[in-house]
Amino acid sequence: MPNDLKLSIALGNYGHTKLLKNGSVPIMGVTPDFVEVEPIIAAFRRMVRETAYDVCELAPTTYMIARSLGAPFKALPIYLMRRFHHGGFVYRNDAGITQPKDLEGKKVGVRAYSVTTGVWTRGILQNEYGVDPSKVTWVVDDEEHVTTMKLPPNVIKAEQGKSLASMMANGELQAGFTGPAGIGRAGPPTSGWENKGGVSEDAYPEMIPDSAEEEARWFKRTGIYPIHGLVVVKDDILERNPWLAQAMLDAFTAAKAPYIQKLEAGEGDAADDVRYRSLMPVVGDPLPYGMAANSASIEAMIDYAYQQRLIADRPDAKTLFVDI
Repeated sequence: MPNDLKLSIALGNYGHTKLLKNGSVPIMGVTPDFVEVEPIIAAFRRMVRETAYDVCELAPTTYMIARSLGAPFKALPIYLMRRFHHGGFVYRNDAGITQPKDLEGKKVGVRAYSVTTGVWTRGILQNEYGVDPSKVTWVVDDEEHVTTMKLPPNVIKAEQGKSLASMMANGELQAGFTGPAGIGRAGPPTSGWENKGGVSEDAYPEMIPDSAEEEARWFKRTGIYPIHGLVVVKDDILERNPWLAQAMLDAFTAAKAPYIQKLEAGEGDAADDVRYRSLMPVVGDPLPYGMAANSASIEAMIDYAYQQRLIADRPDAKTLFVDI
């Protein structure tokens, strides 16, 4: 194992990566150059469009799409964000919607079709409530991270100058995403129109009432705990340094441990702290790493992406992740 493998690394700032990024927890054999990118979503786009970093955080569905189109990097089973997605999807009272199946034939707003929140929620609506996503018109108002992906024909772009918020308000949209809710209610929204007109999630009813309880039941039955923010490494670096994947997992695990101890002690009042502490009675470790601990979530994520035509073929999980 070399002592000076120099790697450029782009990660968001989280409680469980703080010790890694400030150097308190080393990555054995690696001299890291942590590149600060604000917001971290900008790093996602640079990675899939330019392969800009040696190691980078990526949204899971962005990664799967890029990988299916030949991107030269592979994911490690290290997941930097988790949340449930039964909540945060709302509808207009006058839209003729009384159950999820009624979304068919309607227009629904989402920031981008491939945004991970949207993929998880559509997957839940399809596989748990019988909604056919191909019979819904999905209206987007932002670009996809992977610009070369081909969108399904039932995805359309909002007219220039129109926000999803205004379209919902005037009835052009019948439903859409506001952001996370349910068990993991605290924290900033990750999709929808929350910064595009000030629409409150309280202005419209939730599609799935009592989402926190429903999420807990779903997790208990399926073991699925939705993945966000995974870590990818360039293929050529992994090939030349077969020890690196385990060294990365060990370092992320060591950096996470004090953060989990803090949560268990009831410490920390940041939005992520509150959310993960609220999740712990349901899921245990709120940030589980490794393939074995996440197999149900990984398989569901792949299924949902394939069902929603984000990827042309359904890959085996071992072609997407380093098996550690």
